[in-house]
Amino acid sequence: MKKDDYSNASIIAVWISLISNILLTILKLVVGVLFHSPVLLADGFHNAGDVIASGAALTSMRISKRPADEDHPYGHGKAEVISSAIVALILGLAAIYIAFEAISALFEEPAKASLLALLTAFISLIWKQALYVYTIRLGKLANSKGLIATAYDHLADVYASLAAVLGIGLALIGDFYDIHFLSYGDPIAGIIVSFLVIKLAYEIGKEAMDVLMEKNINQQRIDEFATLIYTFPEVKRIDRLRAREHGHYILVDLRIGIPAELTIQQGHDVSRTIRDTIMEHHKDVDEVLIHLNPWYEENGAVPKGHVK
Repeated sequence: MKKDDYSNASIIAVWISLISNILLTILKLVVGVLFHSPVLLADGFHNAGDVIASGAALTSMRISKRPADEDHPYGHGKAEVISSAIVALILGLAAIYIAFEAISALFEEPAKASLLALLTAFISLIWKQALYVYTIRLGKLANSKGLIATAYDHLADVYASLAAVLGIGLALIGDFYDIHFLSYGDPIAGIIVSFLVIKLAYEIGKEAMDVLMEKNINQQRIDEFATLIYTFPEVKRIDRLRAREHGHYILVDLRIGIPAELTIQQGHDVSRTIRDTIMEHHKDVDEVLIHLNPWYEENGAVPKGHVK
């Protein structure tokens, strides 16, 4: 599949997520209100936040695909990272709300559990699991931060729905066998959900902040770039090698030492070949900026694989 095909498929996936979140929000809130289910109500409000998150992801993905321009010479890739940060914020707020509602419910007489509420939670569980598998697979193939964040948002809903199924199920068992403490399964499940959601929010938010703060990519990728660069006999030394994520693509900055006697044209040809080779072997690299330094025999070469 070509890059443009992945881009179009990603936008379709976000539209599916947006529509699904709207439908599930309505379903959960209506059933939650009618049958007084704290965990289902909390999950419904969480889904309402997901509608905003999906909308933000859709907008950011459209912006991120715009080509570089005079005002944004490095492209618009970080729009997706901003979307990830928004998703993390919404998940964090949802976790706080879920915990508050669940704890409050512990101090009230539990409402009678409903089979319809259980069915709603189960439908949500299956629906969200399918959406998670679909979006995470496509997000990783397209290297889309916005779509991956949307996938993890679905995963948070899977946790919430699973907890709702267990909580409502326990409450139904408690009602049927007259075991009073099981009737609190619903709010207890809500508390568990809040911890799972806040953990996801932290992980998504940390990754988004790392990209926004232009943290270097992991050392394994840096070593792969270095190994590839040293396959060129003209490269005697790597003086600096940096790379950073810019949304769904990577920007590489490189300083290398090449023999001082090479002409400007020869140096240019070496730079262009290195750039093309890196981009050919690493499809997520969008730009390689190479600075050439003169290297003299008496300076000695840095051992292969070493990056200063």
